[in-house]
Amino acid sequence: MKTNVISTDILIIGGGSGGIMAALRAKEMNPDQRVVVFEKSHMKYGGSIPRGMDALNIVTVPGVATPEDYVVDAVQGCEGILDEGPSYEMAKRSWPIMQKLISWGVHFPKYDGKYEIVKAHPNKGYTVTMKEPNLKTLLYERLQKTDCIVLNRTMALELIVDNGRVAGAVGMNVRTGELIVCHAKAVIMTSGGCARFGLPMNGYLYGVYDCPSNTGDGYTMAYRAGAELTGLEYTMNYYIIKDISSPLLYITLTRGAQLLNAFDERLDQGHPSNKSIINEHVNGRGYVRIRMSHLPEEKIKSIEDILFTTEKPACQRFFEGRGINFRSKDIELGPTETYLCGGHGITGIVVDEKARASVPGLYAAGDVASVGRGHLSGAFIFGEIAAESATEYVKTVGEDRADAAPFVNAIKDKINRWQQTKAEVSIEEFEYKTRRLIQEFIAPPKNDYKLRRGIETMEVMEKELFEKVRINRVHDLVKAFEMESIISCGILSATASRERKESRWGFWHYRSDYPQRDDENYLKLLIVKKDASTNKPVVILRDPQKVLNVDENFKGRVSVHD
Repeated sequence: MKTNVISTDILIIGGGSGGIMAALRAKEMNPDQRVVVFEKSHMKYGGSIPRGMDALNIVTVPGVATPEDYVVDAVQGCEGILDEGPSYEMAKRSWPIMQKLISWGVHFPKYDGKYEIVKAHPNKGYTVTMKEPNLKTLLYERLQKTDCIVLNRTMALELIVDNGRVAGAVGMNVRTGELIVCHAKAVIMTSGGCARFGLPMNGYLYGVYDCPSNTGDGYTMAYRAGAELTGLEYTMNYYIIKDISSPLLYITLTRGAQLLNAFDERLDQGHPSNKSIINEHVNGRGYVRIRMSHLPEEKIKSIEDILFTTEKPACQRFFEGRGINFRSKDIELGPTETYLCGGHGITGIVVDEKARASVPGLYAAGDVASVGRGHLSGAFIFGEIAAESATEYVKTVGEDRADAAPFVNAIKDKINRWQQTKAEVSIEEFEYKTRRLIQEFIAPPKNDYKLRRGIETMEVMEKELFEKVRINRVHDLVKAFEMESIISCGILSATASRERKESRWGFWHYRSDYPQRDDENYLKLLIVKKDASTNKPVVILRDPQKVLNVDENFKGRVSVHD
């Protein structure tokens, strides 16, 4: 098996929103430093925002909201489980990042001379309408003007650790199977969350809400390298367009649409959230529907324009194929699969306000980082912050290369084991069963028995991955490595969920054996890391980091359209 070896100053793992912004900022900071990107797909369309976006989710527009306002809303939305420092830093830099995007040609429409600001949080409005169907392409074309090296079709498999410092990574070309050793002075992890976790209702393994190539690789690589993770018990799902897993609540409710349950009871009057809507479904009052037939034609056309051209163009064909016209028919919504995410949730590598992980040399941004519910704003801003911090850090690191042989040999050993087995189970069948077990034992509603069974079954699947799965080609090999990450995420999530002996965040962490919220014991972050002596996960509870002491104003409210 061929192994290529390269060196760089900064290695970025993942070419989505956080990764591409990190690469751009790294070259701005020092055009002479070497920057390499590993991207599992193709950077032009890779990540959770492969084309366009209808809004920049979090912007503290001067005169409308302050960074302090946002931190209050963020703490309330996360029900107190949030480090304030990173969120405060993100809010302070949100207006400048929007101005930077505008200078690059990203379109934020104005009406009567003002940006359209949609109130998607309980106290203030931070969501600024964006109309940019070519957002990712625009950023990619800008990156192409630099000498950044982008290795498309390259999946990162393992971080190289040298004396407690992250010093690069080993990747694999997903088309040829060639291994790539990249020695780096600093690594920025921007590889997304774990979208392929539970099973979607539509029956398709890849019919998930978030980017299906996001399989928790960054979580598990960081965990094995010794980094701290948090929020793994935050097993979330969304309530969006049934059968196509496309968002609709934010786009429509903020423009006057009605939200009704199965009994035609209005749910949009007040402050609905994904959590409250999911509770309607769980309690037998679904399917919940969106109604727009009462809206004026120009309002419906504006919704269609956003939905069909900017964010999910496939939706137009979906509705046309089903004969659904917004002017006459309701739109059914349904729950997505359970998944793990830092941008929509709070799951991620623990980082500080400088994007630094707990292991030297490692930085994180986007859905893989624990900047709670930072959305696209968080990915862009912490991509920049990570690049700035990494640029300063590499100045302190010498040119000596770490010994990558142990990491390469461990990967080759796994590949040899898969290639030598005579098993008959296809990787697709194995993935279906694994994710079915995750949905059965680890997704909510939870209790200690189910979670213990979840850990047991994931440990069995971890073993059977090398004993019963048939690997015929490189594509299967890629999926096998992805399954290794998904299984590890399952174990870590169940472990964290067992430790949080309370219910919090609505249905997302509902424990039938501990149905009440317990602020006295669990108004804390739950940190998971690898025990160096046992290689098993250990759990540590710590108080959230306070910058503004928001708990004095905390009333337990949650934000709309999480």
